[in-house]
Amino acid sequence: MQYLHSMIRVSNLTESLDFFINKLGLIETKRYENEKGRFTLVFLSAPADKERASQEKAPLIELTYNWPDESQKELTYSNGTNFGHLAFRVDDIYKTCEQLLAKGVKILRPPRDGHMAFIKSPDGISIELLQKGNALETKAPWSEMPNSGSW
Repeated sequence: MQYLHSMIRVSNLTESLDFFINKLGLIETKRYENEKGRFTLVFLSAPADKERASQEKAPLIELTYNWPDESQKELTYSNGTNFGHLAFRVDDIYKTCEQLLAKGVKILRPPRDGHMAFIKSPDGISIELLQKGNALETKAPWSEMPNSGSW
């Protein structure tokens, strides 16, 4: 058995791609549009997995965008809490969170411990960020930041 991908239904493909590519730093590896079925699939990978993704050997995120019909502006989905979360290992948790904050992403669970943080996608999918290797030494302002919302 081989793990292939996690599928997330998104209500706004442009907004979700902006979040996952421009803010989180993933790359698009494949796209499939089905006019008859009225949906678009976009597959994303972490940059470090780009080569493995091209060989279909890396875990992927599949964004599924179902096209609304003429009577709908867009489709909406529930918070996604039953999904759980996606997890990414990062080289520097503090630097990653600083970059996300600068891009307008709210850090819901700051990396107070130098090891873990949580953010959410535009559709409410929780994303866990984990420090590669050992936790970094705790430091301000992160060590003083409270949690915000839920994740």
